[in-house]
Amino acid sequence: MRKKLTITSIKKSKNSKPLVMITAYDALFARLVSQSADMILVGDSLNMSFAGESDTLSATLDQMIYHTKAVCTGAPESFIVADMPFGTYVNKKEALKNSIKMFQETSCDCVKIEGGADKANIVKYLCKNGIAVCGHIGLLPQSVRGEGGYKVKGRTEEEAKQLIADAKAIESAGAFCMVIEGVKAEVAKEVASSVSIPVIGIGAGIDVDGQVLVFSDMLGLFEEFTPKFVKKYLDGASLVRDAVSTYAGEVQKKEFPSEEHTY
Repeated sequence: MRKKLTITSIKKSKNSKPLVMITAYDALFARLVSQSADMILVGDSLNMSFAGESDTLSATLDQMIYHTKAVCTGAPESFIVADMPFGTYVNKKEALKNSIKMFQETSCDCVKIEGGADKANIVKYLCKNGIAVCGHIGLLPQSVRGEGGYKVKGRTEEEAKQLIADAKAIESAGAFCMVIEGVKAEVAKEVASSVSIPVIGIGAGIDVDGQVLVFSDMLGLFEEFTPKFVKKYLDGASLVRDAVSTYAGEVQKKEFPSEEHTY
């Protein structure tokens, strides 16, 4: 069994060991990825992967708590990051109330909230009240409707400067690490070198402190669309369909169950 990471060991990995983060939404997949992943993210991406929604915004706190509890049960030796869903951290008091609920009802190790300098005061308030926070800057999935789509960040000098300012603000507020999503690689590299805490990339190039992918994307299970940054390590959808088709055929031909599978 792998030794569970701590906030201290995660921070020490900066410029030392690339961090491996993978999403999981249930105990089954959490158990499967736990031997390879340093950190498991219970992402509100489950709203798209599991619920079939077009974005993450309708995920609820109770929904996130349910899935986080399952992941914690399946991978007790893993460092678990729980996404705080849209609308649960609109101000400091709401953020603390909802984060406390997440901490009390699950055994997650930290919460993740989206936003840069504009959310630094909330991050600081949570950290001062015993809530460990992972930041999230760059492309913010919870802002997709407000921004009119998923847009790569860091294309202009102004955006690059803002991303660096966002990272520094989140670090100063007390976050122990952060995710950077959908950012030009050369800018993400600058951002990672501008702070002393790990910056974990998704669609942000290789010159950061780790990587995160959604498990259903990397395993080829989610077929609606494939972002440019996703590498499929398995053609999971085809494998599942073939297996189910084989099962159905054996049932129809009365080949299953055989004597081997009969009491």
